[in-house]
Amino acid sequence: MIKRMSTNCEDDTCSSCVVAGDYIFLAHHSGGNDRNDIVYQMEATFNDLRETLESVGATLENMVQINLYLKNIEDFRKARDVFYKYFENGFPARMTTTTDFVTSTCLCMMDGIAYRKQG
Repeated sequence: MIKRMSTNCEDDTCSSCVVAGDYIFLAHHSGGNDRNDIVYQMEATFNDLRETLESVGATLENMVQINLYLKNIEDFRKARDVFYKYFENGFPARMTTTTDFVTSTCLCMMDGIAYRKQG
C-alpha cells in the first residue's frame, strides 16, 4: 500500500512524505529561514522532519538515510555537529552536497528515507 501525505512546503505537487510498505520517503524539508544561522536552520529542519515522521508513526531513529543540502560548504562542520543533538543510537547514512535554493534565505534542506516495520 502507498500512502501520500500532504505537502509541507505549499507546493501541492510534492508530498511531505510517501509511505510505501515499511519505507517512508521524505521530501525536502527546511525551516528557520527567518534567521541567517545554519545551526538554527538545521534544528528547525530536524524538527520539521520529526513532525512529518510522527504523522506516520515513525521517529528520527527510523531514519536510514539523510541527504543534506547546504547553500555554503563553509557551514558543513556546524551543520554536521547538529546531528549529535538528534541521534543517540547511531547515525543514518548521509550524503552532503551544496546547491542553491528557490528561497534565497534558505541555508539547508534535508530529505531521506526511514524504515518502520508495519504491524
